[in-house]
Amino acid sequence: MIISRTPFRISFFGGGTDYEPWYRQHGGKLLTTTFNRYCYISARYLPPFFEKKSRIVWSRIELVDRAEEIQHPAVRAGLQFLGIGEGVEIHHDGDLPARTGLGSSSAFTVGLLHSLYGLKRRMVSKAQLARDAIYLEQELLKEKVGIQDQIQVAYGGLNVITIRTGGDYDVSPVILASERRQALSDHMMLFFTGISRFASEIAASQIKAIPSKQSELRAIGALVDDALKTLVSGELADFGRMLHESWQLKRSLSAAISNDHIDGIYDAARRAGATGGKLLGAGGGGFMLMFAPPERHDRIRRALGNLLEIPFEFESAGSQIIFCDDGERGAHGR
Repeated sequence: MIISRTPFRISFFGGGTDYEPWYRQHGGKLLTTTFNRYCYISARYLPPFFEKKSRIVWSRIELVDRAEEIQHPAVRAGLQFLGIGEGVEIHHDGDLPARTGLGSSSAFTVGLLHSLYGLKRRMVSKAQLARDAIYLEQELLKEKVGIQDQIQVAYGGLNVITIRTGGDYDVSPVILASERRQALSDHMMLFFTGISRFASEIAASQIKAIPSKQSELRAIGALVDDALKTLVSGELADFGRMLHESWQLKRSLSAAISNDHIDGIYDAARRAGATGGKLLGAGGGGFMLMFAPPERHDRIRRALGNLLEIPFEFESAGSQIIFCDDGERGAHGR
């Protein structure tokens, strides 16, 4: 039995510059972090005395004899990609719902690959996990996704991700004093809008609009360096104001990114004292991050009283194998 734990992510600045049609011409840059809510994937070789060869448990339970019959696209592709022909049992458990802007799809893919590599008794680097997850999602599944999520959830921590036009990237950890890091966390609130959506559908509309949104995407990318300087030595209130500026730019990229419900939530939080914030992920729903001094948080909670708030802390480990016991592999002769 192998169990992987992969964190979800919060993207602060630079979202949209990680889509291939943009970074192939201009490069990309993002400021992003992971936090202590996770995707768990357990995997084992299924003993041979069950009726079906494999068992896949996610929002449904699949009992199949061949990998080609598996309905979950990432599981099916992952088993084929790593050449696993034996019967397996795979379970998914998540701390937060899918399709909510937290990089959950890529956390699943990275965690799945990590667990499957564990079944094959292979230790892999964070760089390989990210690279393989990008390949699986973009090339095998043909999904319209960027590349920041796979990188960020594999590596973990608070990072600047710099993407070169050739597709290579650097991950640079942002080093903050513990007091500064805690102050940043203390300014943040995370609310669920109540809307789930398929990010690839919204991403497709953003990708289509890239040729007509050059100036907006340049401005979004430029905010990364400004935000980084503010984090290191500036006033945290300015970080919130830059989040507001970034959100206004992002909203302008596609009509699918926001709607009246989301705008109403954001405006109510701003009236209650938030200096800035943003909808996380591609847009259309999911989780909204708000930034405000801690003394204003209760007023914001009252203003958004019908929304679920998720407390969180930053994490720095990225995807990990948290349990490994391959005794049954030998017992069953695989």
